[in-house]
Formats: sequence, C-alpha cells, structure tokens
Amino acid sequence: MSIYEPREDSFLLIKVLNKIFSQRQLLKKTNRLKICDMGSGSGIQAATIKKLGYKNILAVDINHEAITHLKKNKISALQSNLFSHKQLHNKKFDFIIFNPPYLPEDKREPEESKLQTTAGKKGYEIILKFLTEAKKHLSKKGKIILLSSSLSKPTVIKKHAKKLGYNLKLLDKQKLFFEELFVYEITLENK
Repeated sequence: MSIYEPREDSFLLIKVLNKIFSQRQLLKKTNRLKICDMGSGSGIQAATIKKLGYKNILAVDINHEAITHLKKNKISALQSNLFSHKQLHNKKFDFIIFNPPYLPEDKREPEESKLQTTAGKKGYEIILKFLTEAKKHLSKKGKIILLSSSLSKPTVIKKHAKKLGYNLKLLDKQKLFFEELFVYEITLENK
C-alpha cells in the first residue's frame, strides 16, 4: 500500500491552513491548541502547521506505511480508522483537519489506491461517517477544516452536517478540469 502523495487538493488545503494558522491570535496559543490531522497521508498538512510553530499536532491515518513515514519525519502519529483507536476515544481537539478520500467507487481502480481516493460507492460515505464521529471530538470552540469535491455530492454532505448541528463556512475553492474542490470551516451551532 502506498502513501497518498500531495496533489491539487493538498495544496489548496495548505493555502487555507497557512491563512488560518498564521493569524496573530492563534500564534499566541501555539503550545495550547490541540490539532488533529485526520487522514494525514504524507503529513504535508501536519508539517505545514508544525513549521508555523504549533507543537500539539496528532496525525492520524488508517495506512500503516503513512504512520511509519510520519513518525520518521518526527510527526506524532497514530494508526486508526477515523476516531476508532482507543487513544482517541476521549480526546478533544481545537482543530480537526481532514483531506478525505472523496471519489465515488470506480470498479476499475486498483485496490491499493482505493483506500486513498475512494470515499464509498457514492463518494461521500467516509465524509459523513467522519462528521458524525468528529462531533464528540471537538473542543468547546473547536473547528473542522474539511476539503471536499464536487464529485462527492456536496449537497448530501452539507445536509448531513446541518442535521448534526454544524455550521459550514466556505473558506476557499478551486476549479479543476474535471471537478471543483472546496474547503469548509465547520463548527457546532450550540458552541
């Protein structure tokens, strides 16, 4: 199994993360903020935030090779299918960043790459599961920074998020040849 290498989606998310984590009020809290880079892959998101001075970052990925790579690059990492690992059960984060697999299933795609790219038969199942689980892992004023695609049925994702009590704010988007990428800030309404 290989590690998801940075692509257009990763670079769009890095652009947004640089804006967010360079804000003066956040920089004052570099040691206190708890940050989770879910589905970390190569660790490019966690490394970007770490370079800005943040220390309390946990990278999570289902792929053992990704975890080995992250640890070799001195990024704290945990192998888990979303929040299933027992060490995550009671953890709360100020930021949860997720660049998920977001493509609908393609029977022709090799099994090895499906884990990195496929979010389920319709392209949104992993994202819906993540949003459901992430709710109990957000700190009082916690935020989710989520990347999604026009290929993963954004209306279904938004509807599910609203049903869970989330507010969504579009932070950036990028039009590609065959899809459009979106980065959302997601917060809980009652927080």
